[in-house]
Amino acid sequence: MTTQDLIPEIPSLLDTRLEAALRHRIDRKTKPLGALGRLETLMLRLGLILGTETPTLEDPQLMVFAADHGLAAHGVSAYPSDVTWQMVENFLAGGAAVSVLARQHGLTLSVVDAGVRHTFQPRPGLLIAKIAMGSADMLAGPAMSTEECATAVAAGKTLLQKRPGNVLLLGEMGIGNTSAASLLLARLGGYPLTDCVGRGTGLDDTQLRHKLDVLTRAMQRHPRANEPLAALAALGGLEIAMMVGAVLQAAVERRVIVVDGFITGAAVLVAAKLRPAVLERCVFAHRSHESGHRLMLETLRADPLLDLGLRLGEGSGAALAWPLLASACKVLAEMASFDTAGVSDKH
Repeated sequence: MTTQDLIPEIPSLLDTRLEAALRHRIDRKTKPLGALGRLETLMLRLGLILGTETPTLEDPQLMVFAADHGLAAHGVSAYPSDVTWQMVENFLAGGAAVSVLARQHGLTLSVVDAGVRHTFQPRPGLLIAKIAMGSADMLAGPAMSTEECATAVAAGKTLLQKRPGNVLLLGEMGIGNTSAASLLLARLGGYPLTDCVGRGTGLDDTQLRHKLDVLTRAMQRHPRANEPLAALAALGGLEIAMMVGAVLQAAVERRVIVVDGFITGAAVLVAAKLRPAVLERCVFAHRSHESGHRLMLETLRADPLLDLGLRLGEGSGAALAWPLLASACKVLAEMASFDTAGVSDKH
């Protein structure tokens, strides 16, 4: 597979005619100009992504990508690696927060085994696309070989192609993956590592200092991994790489991409470094309590919909933000205009 096949062209959504039509439609609703605040911005974005003045959201797919990380053996998380596969089982049993929210909002939840160190029995809702039994220890070498990374990206594209609908909500699970996200943000965003590393699953001060020491050594181990795919292979995780592929494919298909938190943001960061127009297709769900997420959002020029102090991951923030997208489309479609309602406009 060539790089061109792996990383498709993604054009800008710039359409001045459609944008003007959407703004006129929004402004003529029975309200003062701008009175619906950021919901109006969301209406505009959804219309531009889907290429219509009357956007509708169809068969939303909430995909939780899961994998283990070799770096977790160095104690960068408060939880053992076995929690990754145990939480996958919890997702499938319907007991996780994201499972509850998906049921509540009618979202199709799929869990993707991108590289969990466990063998799962096939069942509905589980997509087995395992590349390896977790990523390698990046203190000893790259987290993924170049071939593994490319295979994971390609698998993410293929998985998304097979899913219906026009909305992708991103979620993830993987003990140690806040470390991978921090490393990718520092390397691709050009920030000091200390500004990118947070407490993840709830580390205390001593554990946080240890995590920073481990990640500093990981950065030093891979000084030449500066290009997006090279950094992804050296520092990332299998679930992040597979999300990169899903994001690229969703962008090609002009699906709305609902970005959850810090780790899903790292996947979008890699994808946007490869194809900047990816960001035009994204709606950012929330501002995470994870310390590096503020820098991630600044780097992606993102203004998230919610700020609830979340730091769970799983796609929980994306699911919580979903009703706002649905409301934006409903209001744009069904709210009367001054002309149709016979309401007097301002002088």
